[in-house]
Amino acid sequence: MPIPATEQLPGDGMVVVGRVTGPHGIGGMLRIVSFTRPAENLLEYAPWSLLSDGAWREVTVCPDGARRHDNGFLCRVDGIDDREAAAALRGVLIGVPESALPETETDEYYWRDLIGLDVVTVGGEDLGRVENLMATGANDALVVSDGSSERLIPFIASVVRDVDLDRSVIVVDWEEPG
Repeated sequence: MPIPATEQLPGDGMVVVGRVTGPHGIGGMLRIVSFTRPAENLLEYAPWSLLSDGAWREVTVCPDGARRHDNGFLCRVDGIDDREAAAALRGVLIGVPESALPETETDEYYWRDLIGLDVVTVGGEDLGRVENLMATGANDALVVSDGSSERLIPFIASVVRDVDLDRSVIVVDWEEPG
């Protein structure tokens, strides 16, 4: 089963787990959207760093300053004390060191581990590469592109027969719907 929404920027050892969406109130509180599932996992990762001007800057999240709010979270970060400072962080990505993520279980993958893998059928037909994944509600789906078209392939046991990270390939039992 894939675990969504963490994304690694090339070569930096950091994994994107969320984004600042803007300020909340006048005291420097940040509105945050989580890219993790469940969303609350965002609050379990430490230390946080913010990507600003192409560089990661580690920040300290106040222990009592993070909570669920609407479709995201509110959080307080040391050194961000007013609305203007919080507003300046709008759109900034939140990252954690790759080593902060828990190990996956057998047959469990982070989405970032699947993106870029080749997808072939059990019969050897090349379907393309995984460009992205999406949560459909019923299950996750691989977004596979062959360069000229995209197809969605459900990431379920009856379809995905093997994920070989060493060979960078996903084998699927898949035929295009007629």
